[in-house]
Amino acid sequence: MAEVHKYKFDVKMTCGGCSGAVTRVLNKAKTENQGVDEFEVSLEKQEVLVTGSIPYDELLAKIQKTGKEVRSGSTLE
Repeated sequence: MAEVHKYKFDVKMTCGGCSGAVTRVLNKAKTENQGVDEFEVSLEKQEVLVTGSIPYDELLAKIQKTGKEVRSGSTLE
């Protein structure tokens, strides 16, 4: 079984459309069993929290594909 991690990203999101784009990408990854177990997108905090077995680089690439600027990212667990 793959190891589960918790990731935190600082993503520049200026409106509900921005956070919606990130939510759609992560929800798709979750429903298609791509290693995303749960996630939280906060427009207010400009923050994306993700728990899952997806590798950091793959997750970063998925978020960047939305066109949103990822200012930083880290592995919490």
